[in-house]
Amino acid sequence: MTLIGAARLVSDAAAAGAAVPSFNVITLEQVEAVAAGASDAGVPVLLQVSQNAIVYHGGFAALFAACREVAAAAPVPIGLHADHIQDPALVDAIIASSCEFGVGSIMVDSSRLRYEENVAVTAEVVNRARRHGLWVEAELGEVGGKDGAHTPGARTDPAQAAAFVAATGVDALAVAVGSSHAMRDRSAVLDDELIHDLAGHLDVPLVLHGSSGVPDEGIARAVSRGIRKVNVGTALNVVTTAQLRADLAAQPEAVDPRRYQAGARERTRELVAHLARVVGRSDQKRGAT
Repeated sequence: MTLIGAARLVSDAAAAGAAVPSFNVITLEQVEAVAAGASDAGVPVLLQVSQNAIVYHGGFAALFAACREVAAAAPVPIGLHADHIQDPALVDAIIASSCEFGVGSIMVDSSRLRYEENVAVTAEVVNRARRHGLWVEAELGEVGGKDGAHTPGARTDPAQAAAFVAATGVDALAVAVGSSHAMRDRSAVLDDELIHDLAGHLDVPLVLHGSSGVPDEGIARAVSRGIRKVNVGTALNVVTTAQLRADLAAQPEAVDPRRYQAGARERTRELVAHLARVVGRSDQKRGAT
């Protein structure tokens, strides 16, 4: 199936009262697991590659190309998104290569800057990205868990968020509503009323980061109140690592990666299918961009 951009995926999800499950991937096995899990659930998803993953691989070409090919072969709509990109040079490179790799959207993360600087940087990226047909996500305030600089108590102010969207022209906004990045347990409690308030103040989709730490019922309530894109990363890594440890312990003689990585890929696939059903809906419209 042709790669589907975030703009269409989010629009279709919103029309169905759902959100787009968006999974951060690091390895080829995770890419395959996300595509397979989304196909099992019959739910469109986004494959996301973060700046950290790009740095780990020494560049984005190989991982973007893998995502592009796996997504194109999947029976459900899948898009490719560049996530939490902070380095200005990397932003430029991704925008310039977006058509080659099928990247349909980018999240420019200038949230650590002062508000005025965040507005200026984000607006400039929006202007350039739009010329290449990219959908742009940004972040206002602080979502917890980033390098210890944020706390779960961080909250996005609705009035400031509306002003930020108007000043930058972004297509979607990641908001701080009680979730925290890199959580390994699902104990986060979201501010449902704030989500509802933000959705009422803004005319762009809301994005929930740090969703690995939110229980299923919390995610479902957030979607019902206006979240339209749900990011999951750490949960995949937790499942992958746990299964790898178990399989390596059970097969101490194994040296062929196919023997000890297959189980991790399958467990990740199961988790993706489960979360895709919680976040999205299989009856979403499935047009092409």
